[in-house]
Amino acid sequence: MNQPMRIADGLNDQKKPLRFTFDGKDYSGLEGDTLASALIANGVHLVGRSFKYHRPRGIFSAGSEEPNALVTIGQGARATPNTRATTAELYDGLTAISQNRWPSLQLDLQSVNDLVAPFLTAGFYYKTFMWPAAFWEKLYEPAIRRAAGLGSLSGETDPDSYDKGFLHCDILVVGAGPAGLMAARTAARAGARVILADEDFAMGGRLNCETIEVDGIAGSQWAADVVAELSAMPNVRLMSRMSVFGVFDHGVYSAVERNTDHLASPEPYQPRETLWRISAKHTILAAGAIERPMAFGNNDRPGVMLASAVRTYANRYGALTGKHIAVFTNNDDGLRTGRDLENAGAQTIVIDTRENIAIAEIHGRQRVRAIKLTDGRTLPADCVAVSGGWNPSLHLTCHKRGRPEWREDIAAFVPDHENLSPDMRVVGAANGTFSTYQCLAEGASAGADAARLIGKSVTVTDTPEAEDQEFNISPFWHVASSMKRAWIDLQNDVTVKDVVLAEREGFRSVEHLKRYTTLGMATDQGKTANVLGLAVMAEATGRSIPQTGTTIFRPPYTPVSISAFAGESAGKHFRPYRLSPSHKFASEHGASFVEVGAWLRAQWFAQPGENHWRQSVDREVSAVRGSVGVCDVTTLGKIDIQGPDAAEFLNHVYINAFAKLAVGKCLYGLMLREDGMAMDDGTVARLAETHFLMTTTTANAVSVYRHLEFCRQCLWPDLDVHLISATDQWAQYAIAGPNSRKVLEKLVDADFDISNEAFPYMACGGITICGGTRARLFRLSFSGELAYELAVPARYGDALMRAIMIAGEEYDIVPYGTEALGVMRIEKGHAAGNELNGQTTARNLGMARMVSKKKDCIGKTLAGRAGLNEDDGYQLVGFKPVDKNQSLVGGAHFMSIGNEPIAKNDEGYMTSVAWSPSLGMSIGLGFIARGDKRIGEKVRAVDLLREQDVEVEICSAHFIDPDGERLRG
Repeated sequence: MNQPMRIADGLNDQKKPLRFTFDGKDYSGLEGDTLASALIANGVHLVGRSFKYHRPRGIFSAGSEEPNALVTIGQGARATPNTRATTAELYDGLTAISQNRWPSLQLDLQSVNDLVAPFLTAGFYYKTFMWPAAFWEKLYEPAIRRAAGLGSLSGETDPDSYDKGFLHCDILVVGAGPAGLMAARTAARAGARVILADEDFAMGGRLNCETIEVDGIAGSQWAADVVAELSAMPNVRLMSRMSVFGVFDHGVYSAVERNTDHLASPEPYQPRETLWRISAKHTILAAGAIERPMAFGNNDRPGVMLASAVRTYANRYGALTGKHIAVFTNNDDGLRTGRDLENAGAQTIVIDTRENIAIAEIHGRQRVRAIKLTDGRTLPADCVAVSGGWNPSLHLTCHKRGRPEWREDIAAFVPDHENLSPDMRVVGAANGTFSTYQCLAEGASAGADAARLIGKSVTVTDTPEAEDQEFNISPFWHVASSMKRAWIDLQNDVTVKDVVLAEREGFRSVEHLKRYTTLGMATDQGKTANVLGLAVMAEATGRSIPQTGTTIFRPPYTPVSISAFAGESAGKHFRPYRLSPSHKFASEHGASFVEVGAWLRAQWFAQPGENHWRQSVDREVSAVRGSVGVCDVTTLGKIDIQGPDAAEFLNHVYINAFAKLAVGKCLYGLMLREDGMAMDDGTVARLAETHFLMTTTTANAVSVYRHLEFCRQCLWPDLDVHLISATDQWAQYAIAGPNSRKVLEKLVDADFDISNEAFPYMACGGITICGGTRARLFRLSFSGELAYELAVPARYGDALMRAIMIAGEEYDIVPYGTEALGVMRIEKGHAAGNELNGQTTARNLGMARMVSKKKDCIGKTLAGRAGLNEDDGYQLVGFKPVDKNQSLVGGAHFMSIGNEPIAKNDEGYMTSVAWSPSLGMSIGLGFIARGDKRIGEKVRAVDLLREQDVEVEICSAHFIDPDGERLRG
């Protein structure tokens, strides 16, 4: 197919032709093209619409700084919105569509916004949507949400995979232009382990885009030779298509590598992107610089581009951006663009502000047709190449709070070397050095210095010959004489008038300017707009640019997909769960499962004829209360604690005393945070003089273990104690109910006496079962019944569950799940996760007497604060409806009868509720002011959200067997 703007030169000359579509129309390009260069070669100028006014937009740059050419690439589930056409590599069959327009790119009805632009100036959203307040939810917010965004997701599951990786090196070089290549080669020749990362798919930086020579050969060829040398070195890793987007402490960098976006049909095993964590001893930042525009009337029209981009498309890609090109510059680098375009065959005119002339405005709508100069002349042009100077790419130097400083000679911000991280050095254009020779010299010097710092011997070589011209610039920011709007931020439609308005309305600081006008808040993060906006603000306030200041940058340098951050953590891998040892048995017996912490646990076991979960749960509770049941409690955290100082360590972390706990006994313990709030509860079994086994709640198993390790390593490092998580090592089952001992007697080997006298409540010990299998037995009860917990090595877990069921057949044993367990613990008044919510104390839970007065522990001091010990503080008690036919709901708030249900009358809240088949009514646990002194009093449980108002009686939290006769029997 014809490519009318393709010329014979360029790095991709004589390359393979490729086909692609844009907005449903077929085009052709060449291997080595980006989508942007291919569109330009085909004469396509209009590629998108702006965010606010939906004005026509064209390709503006040639790199990741692109604010305009955002498209959706791919189809169906692989469609990726907001992809920069300037960095998207062309492949055969690529499909792209424009965004933010309806019904078409050429005729966008939302461009009517441009007609009412005077009403949509900076800050209009702060002023417009304040009144009337009732309009916000029903009118303003829905309208804003519909208008927000650029591209849209497919809504389908992403079919691609993403990966994460870790890299280590002596020297990380960011940027593979002349400075970066020299730095990498110098350090690598000295023997340093080097990573060279560049966001482009072809290393060489500006050398690939210029006609200059290095060492007597084309710059692009010199770059290719250096890359070939580096690729042959075993101590060098070249990483193209990789954007280093974040700098963190201790020499850690984040980077994302695009692995397959340039492939038409990636292999299934290939991740689309890899998120890298790079640890480097030293870093050399050679990220180059970004050209900036100048503002003048209608300077947002398609065809107005950065001069360096126009030069890049001609020299690197062999694509002319126009036949009649006006170069608008305030510096010598713009003159280079004019010379290169003349050599490429374009008719060129140079407008240099240093000659007291400027472009006043652009004629044309969907592309440039002509330019009007400040002297009144109108000249034909189909492209305007603008060069307002260069901004060093210093973004990564700001990620650790580095603040740029202004250099008058180049009219740009450069890194503040005095406050730069000591392990980073900035070279080349990123340092404000624009001569190719000086860039090469700086790169070589930085590479040598970094190599010496790690103890390498460096052989100094001569700097390659290259152009060494001075960068002459006379700052010029915007044309004030035009009556047309002059644009600063092209994606967000911020104009010079918007910045002036912000100053007039008092938003003069750079932080306020950014948020009031949305300057620099687009996907390009103001890479081409920020300095221009600051210059206009400086002019409006009568201050210099350094006095005006600048915002600093934060990660990411370029947009990073959420999928890259997620890596493999998607679908079931987003929150992977563990299966308990009895999972297969539970599946075979009709269990319904629920995620609890990191585990999948059985909620209930439905039997034939049961069509509602309550039927199953009621049956399970009744069976346990009447005979016996078995529940898998493997998921409880199990932390093995050993050492001569283990008892002392436990005394520090629990409120109650463990030093005198006898071997073969268990003790319930409550753990506080440093602020005195309850953190977790559980039992601790003393298996030997220096050996304890702690159990935690399922959900807090990991956090408790981390807490204990912190205490051991940081708070009491002198204690001789060691910890290990044993949760996965042991399968554990609760066997509860009046016949539980009879079932166990069939399993426990005859050598062990588990009678009530020999093995009383809270006993523990090692035993053998089923003819010699090693096991542990704990006499504990969470249900309030006679109960035991039997543990075996995890590999025997499934077999033990089946053996228990066989042993309990004559007693009609049932498996029961977490719902029945929850019902029974509420009937017994046991606190659990709903009560241990991080906002309750031992006093709230009725456990104040457990706090030992003979020792100190974590949280004890702050638990004694006056505000946590007031007489009218919350107390955990039970609640039952006065009318037994009414149901209770968790989260209801308690009000005295007769009081209006408003916040100031709130006396507490319901934490846990259940239907009790034992009592034949709904019951609940909750906190209420002075609860322990109000037993028998009636209050209201009010839930306004669910429109419930139930009169309840305050009662003991122990609904079943308050004296504990069953569990001790």
